[in-house]
Amino acid sequence: MIRVLIADDEPLMRAGIKAILGTADDIELVAEAGDGREAVRIAQERRVDVAVLDIRMPRLDGLAAARELRSVAPSVRVVMLTTFGEDDNIVRALSDGAAGFLLKDSAPEELLRAVRAVHAGEAYLSPMVTSRVVGMVAQVGQPRRQEAIRQVEGLTEREVEVLALLGLGMSNADVGQRLHMSEATVKTYVSRLLAKLGLTNRVQAALLARDAGLAG
Repeated sequence: MIRVLIADDEPLMRAGIKAILGTADDIELVAEAGDGREAVRIAQERRVDVAVLDIRMPRLDGLAAARELRSVAPSVRVVMLTTFGEDDNIVRALSDGAAGFLLKDSAPEELLRAVRAVHAGEAYLSPMVTSRVVGMVAQVGQPRRQEAIRQVEGLTEREVEVLALLGLGMSNADVGQRLHMSEATVKTYVSRLLAKLGLTNRVQAALLARDAGLAG
């Protein structure tokens, strides 16, 4: 079972998320929180696999909560949920360690896909968010591109191949099929890449691949 914590200051929104999660046989809602501070406390006290965090909450917003979770409960995967699609929120959420990002008007099944994906170590961005990220990458300036290229210079040829496919949004299974490797081997390569590059999750790795021009 995937143990999920949801945090949103609107009781009606929490009820809706709870109802969606309740339709899945492989997902268990273990706790609810009304703000980010409470969410961090619960994640420290209970076993939580995935935290679904609203960005705008009192006391401690979702972005700050994601940063704290990365320190005090690093095994918890984070999906950010918001009604806002501003680019700065997307960038901040990804840099703060979120592995998934959904808008609240996304289809219910998208939430389930996001929870399952991040729990499996994958990344999940809603289609609207993906288009924004691609748009941001298309506007990468020369200094940022040069820095990205410098970061990947120390990688082996195989690591570059894996990183490039992450930049295309491929899952571990897809990468394995393309490069004729087992999924377990791909997972090892991804972990090694994140450690080498000083990154938190595969979303950041995918953005770096795009910045460096590896993903087309």
